[in-house]
Amino acid sequence: MRLKLSLTLIGAALAGALVYAQTATTGTGTAPTPATMAQMRVNRLASELSLTDAQKTTALSIYTTAYTNAQTIQTTLHTAQTSLRDAVKANNSAQIDQLSATLGTASGQLTAINSKSDAAFYALLTADQKAIYDAPPSGGRGPGGPGGFGGGAGPRGRRG
Repeated sequence: MRLKLSLTLIGAALAGALVYAQTATTGTGTAPTPATMAQMRVNRLASELSLTDAQKTTALSIYTTAYTNAQTIQTTLHTAQTSLRDAVKANNSAQIDQLSATLGTASGQLTAINSKSDAAFYALLTADQKAIYDAPPSGGRGPGGPGGFGGGAGPRGRRG
């Protein structure tokens, strides 16, 4: 389950990188393409799950489509965030409400894209691969060290 959560968080982080990929550049002077980001993700998954060539090909298609679909939404998010900062500075409550709703909708769309691509990928896996995918990572450390992003009691947070 931790690996699955870690992979989902990494997927979300990669999708979030699209915001910066539109303005930031790689060492070669160009932003990474959806195909490049998908290939990096599939390479990592292939090494962790021993994917077959057919699974790699299908996964590459799934994630390339997901990253491509996320690009337009990432542009919307970036524009809305910039406009929101301006609305805050202008104390424009109506625009703050409108832009906040836009950001919420776009965030939900990204969550749906990521979740659907993860579901399609998960459906490709064998029972043994699913067991590895669902297992907690060895050493009990997820992204960001103990407790995952932001610390705390682990990726699921504290339980009462």
